[in-house]
Amino acid sequence: MISSTNSKRVIPVFVLAMLNVSIMASLRNLPLVSELGWSMIFFFLAVAILFLVPCALVSAELATGWTKSGGIYVWVREALGDRWGFFSIWMQWVHNVTWYPAILSFVAATLAYIFNPELADNKFFIQAVVLVVFWGMTLINYFGVETSTLVSTIGVIAGTIIPGIFIIGLGVTWVGMGKPIEIPFHADKLIPDFGQLGNLVFLAGLFLSFAGLEVSAGYAGEVKNPQKNFPRAIIIAAIITFLLVMLGALSIGIVIPKAKISLVAGLMEAMKLYLASYHLSWLLPLLATLLVIGAVAEVNSWIMGPVKALHTTSIHGNLPPFFQNLNKHGMPTHLLLFQAIIVTISSFVIVYMPTLSTAYWVLSALSAQMYLVMYVFMFIAAIRLRYSHPHVPRIYRIPHPHKGIWLVSSIGILASLFAIFIGFIPPTGFQIQSLFSYELLLAGGLLVMIAIPLGIYQLRKPSWVPKKHQE
Repeated sequence: MISSTNSKRVIPVFVLAMLNVSIMASLRNLPLVSELGWSMIFFFLAVAILFLVPCALVSAELATGWTKSGGIYVWVREALGDRWGFFSIWMQWVHNVTWYPAILSFVAATLAYIFNPELADNKFFIQAVVLVVFWGMTLINYFGVETSTLVSTIGVIAGTIIPGIFIIGLGVTWVGMGKPIEIPFHADKLIPDFGQLGNLVFLAGLFLSFAGLEVSAGYAGEVKNPQKNFPRAIIIAAIITFLLVMLGALSIGIVIPKAKISLVAGLMEAMKLYLASYHLSWLLPLLATLLVIGAVAEVNSWIMGPVKALHTTSIHGNLPPFFQNLNKHGMPTHLLLFQAIIVTISSFVIVYMPTLSTAYWVLSALSAQMYLVMYVFMFIAAIRLRYSHPHVPRIYRIPHPHKGIWLVSSIGILASLFAIFIGFIPPTGFQIQSLFSYELLLAGGLLVMIAIPLGIYQLRKPSWVPKKHQE
């Protein structure tokens, strides 16, 4: 038995670290981070210590203690009951609903630079591309087409790592040649101005960049010597992501004034400026194509996973029979259709908001808030399970019987709650039609998405349990 178990632990530290990098690192966030200027270094360290590390350690303990498929649903269900387990998996799934229009707006703006850069500021073009691409990928998934590990890896390398290193190289060369920069270095700029909350709100977006580690924690049981190697892999991934995103964001900030950075097209604007200066403009369409490949691969790798995870709750009767439908390819088509409809509705924020940057931020903030609600329940569940299931073996366990889990989880809870709160504050300099409308959109969207799973659970009936699972 021992040798069999050990034979499954074949994932080395580097491979697990790369998996975490593929989950966290996304070049679409570079313009958002570049808005922070030099203070981004402070924010990155704060998010890494207060959220990334607690999330990684807690999810590793839970994943190696409860190894059945279901992830957050199983963990919270064991700790707090079926209602809150269903609620947590719902929040993990639904946060993608606003994340999809945000990342696909980045795809649309990048595509514009291949054909007509002026379209990058056209709201109707952006929304049209968002809807066409998402509905197209939804229909493809109806036929059971899923991105293989090989294709996903190629997409991450081609669309994230290579362009990321390239723009960092352009930035380093720019500084080395003594060209003028838009964010000259001053030591006092490393510490943000805490007097204005509007300067701190981009912190919420950084939480979203570091979210998703509970997915990779499912591999903790297959890691060699997980007690030591899992934390090491997290540190390596954090350092790589930290450097890739921070240096990439600085590369944008040094050539584009803060007030003119577009959260949607900022990356391509910086690429265009760099390449024109170096007489390499002919490379722009190629780089844009690589970025589109990376972003679409990222979306397609997420489009089915969360839906399938939500569908697994139907074995306990948590979904109405309509949403339990599977086609001949085993795809939950009605859930996919429901997801596409909500994505379509949320995408109208692109047209409603005064600027594309504002729309991008609203979608990102709402996505982060919904995801962070799930993390609050994950941290609470970790504490509860130490008391209710103390004898369940965990391959990885946070040190100390109770002090360790209380310390780590409490830090994670407080950081998540702070990020949820800060997301309601509009960023300094952003155009909004009215503060009331802005708050209503965020608060209303969050409350509706919280109310739906609780309402579904309250209305559930015994007949919702599939016959093959009825006793």
